[in-house]
Amino acid sequence: MIARTLRNGIAAVAGLLVALSTIGAAQAEGLLAEIKERGKLTVGTEAALEPFEFVQDGKIVGYNKDILDYIVADLGVELNQLNLPFQGILPGLLAKKFDFVATSVGINAERAAKYAYTRPIGSFDNVIVVRADDDSIKSPDDLNGKVVATQMASSPQPVAEAHSASLKEKGGDGYGELKLYTAFPETHVALASGQVDAIVLASPTAAVLMKKQPDTFRVVGTIGEPQYLAWVTRPEDQDVRDYLNTKIDELNDSGKLKEWQMKWFGFTFATPKEGYLPEGAL
Repeated sequence: MIARTLRNGIAAVAGLLVALSTIGAAQAEGLLAEIKERGKLTVGTEAALEPFEFVQDGKIVGYNKDILDYIVADLGVELNQLNLPFQGILPGLLAKKFDFVATSVGINAERAAKYAYTRPIGSFDNVIVVRADDDSIKSPDDLNGKVVATQMASSPQPVAEAHSASLKEKGGDGYGELKLYTAFPETHVALASGQVDAIVLASPTAAVLMKKQPDTFRVVGTIGEPQYLAWVTRPEDQDVRDYLNTKIDELNDSGKLKEWQMKWFGFTFATPKEGYLPEGAL
């Protein structure tokens, strides 16, 4: 009896050592091998940017989800998609709370010096939206003294701030106030209820908003330069970035990416393979 118990114990320890050895070998090969070995991919997403990614009937859906499903099927692993506030997405990546960011992140020089962007999956203009019945704002130059809103830590935030500074340089007062909200849908509510006079949105999101509520909102122009959107990996996980770039290239070359753009946006946009990163990018 004692001998059998001892043999079972030795076998269990041996099995555990084999498992740890396998995981250790996968970790040595890189994060991509580790993901395949563990059989689960965990990604960080903010599902509040329709139609890029949003919650419908209790599930995350949208343009990015179609891309993610293609990648998960190719890897043959289980997907654990975390829905998180955008402000915590990039810090969470560096803290290794998930494997990479699968949500729409605008490419800018500050982020590109700290994080490793994939190939672009989208592009956008920064659009000014006002209430349809507000005749006091006919263009972005009419925002002097107005209360403007956008999402905190989003790509439109620095563009909105720069526009207010530009208005002052032209002799105006700049915005009366720039309000920052946790998520873009909160800015839509604030504008409709009169809490703010205008909001700054990415053009694809503004297009969806106008389609749903054309009698409530009105687009009066764009500010800043066009920007690209991409997913984000940790700089040390070069194998993961290379793999994602390969899959995005496949979708670009096959025409599938354009097909999904038409499905979710009703139009297509540029997703170049070169020239999308600022100087000094990782």
